Amino acid sequence: MRKALLAALTLLLLAACQPKNYTVIISLDGFRWDYPEYYEMPFMDSLESVGVKARMQASFPASTFPNHYTMATGLVPDHNGLVNNSFWNPDTQHGYAIRDSVARFDSRYYLGEPIWATAQRQGVKCGVVYWVGSDIPVGGVLPTYYRHWNAQPHWTFEERADEIVRLLSLPEAERPQLVMGYFDEPDHQGHVHGPISAEVKDMSEYLDSLMHSLYLRLAALPHGKRINFIVTGDHGMTDISPQRHIPWYSVIPQEWTRRIIGTTPTSIWAVEGYADSLYNRLQGIEHLQVWRHGEVPAYLNYGTSDRLGDILVYPELGWQFSNNPSNGVGAHGYDPTEQDMMIAFRAVGPDFKVGYDAPYADGLEASFINIDLYPMLCKLLGIKPAPVDGRLDRIGKILR
Repeated sequence: MRKALLAALTLLLLAACQPKNYTVIISLDGFRWDYPEYYEMPFMDSLESVGVKARMQASFPASTFPNHYTMATGLVPDHNGLVNNSFWNPDTQHGYAIRDSVARFDSRYYLGEPIWATAQRQGVKCGVVYWVGSDIPVGGVLPTYYRHWNAQPHWTFEERADEIVRLLSLPEAERPQLVMGYFDEPDHQGHVHGPISAEVKDMSEYLDSLMHSLYLRLAALPHGKRINFIVTGDHGMTDISPQRHIPWYSVIPQEWTRRIIGTTPTSIWAVEGYADSLYNRLQGIEHLQVWRHGEVPAYLNYGTSDRLGDILVYPELGWQFSNNPSNGVGAHGYDPTEQDMMIAFRAVGPDFKVGYDAPYADGLEASFINIDLYPMLCKLLGIKPAPVDGRLDRIGKILR
């Protein structure tokens, strides 16, 4: 009995003395799952043999702000406050939009607990470069190191990579155990030129080269072998055209509506007494799905937030329901189970399996969902997670 107790204590002491590992997670905006197959991305290809390759599913709606904050909090957009890139908040009686600097930096719009807040409450330092929500004191907490989006000069992609290396080069007592970095491409090129285009090809291949350089610089640090390196994204991209556009007021009378906000999906607040009329009118429109508040299909985990209207309108993949058609030829925001909305995921490091092509999870056409990243990051950091929608058991298969 005494020997067994001594052995157990020895193992605990050894575990406590093990040097901690570090984790870097990079999000490439609009990094569709099959870009490494369409384009020459040798670094992403190489990670398949030395690390983990997977396909990740976004949360609905498959758009930038909702999904970056979902990855940070482990909560679906319906629960984390950012229900769309633009929405109405009845509590503030003000709309939220990603280009509205008043609302965007108002912490009242952001619910849940971001991973950097969870970590820092438990004594783990974090460094964040431009991730959605990281420059806002959610719950009164900011990352140890962060860069405000509006700070000038705005960092180039190369400068963001330099900052990630700088953070991991700090003295051990100051060094963050988690570093998160956001790069806002190839999303823009996908919007302007479409997902399968020369411009997306050039940008994807440039980003592949930049990620390779960043990885080599991190690996060359004295503690480089203890760095987990993850590259993923927030959503995919699909083709759109003005010919597949349905204007709001071509199908519903404007006088029946109090407010219409957001695209893919669109929230409608009805004039009192007209909610049923709006629902019935929209029910018969080809290429549109329409749901009453709280009646969105369960698999989308959406539609219960008070930041959504009486009626929610969702166009089928590649269609637009908006006031005016987009100027671009690529878009996202659609059902995250659609192939075009799926996201590439690569990971390498001491805590990840080697040469592991992650199979699809039961009931999914993906290996896991982006809500699962939060519990996985907590596992890597050795911290206790807040209550979330994500599941460690679904993503844990990629870990050693």
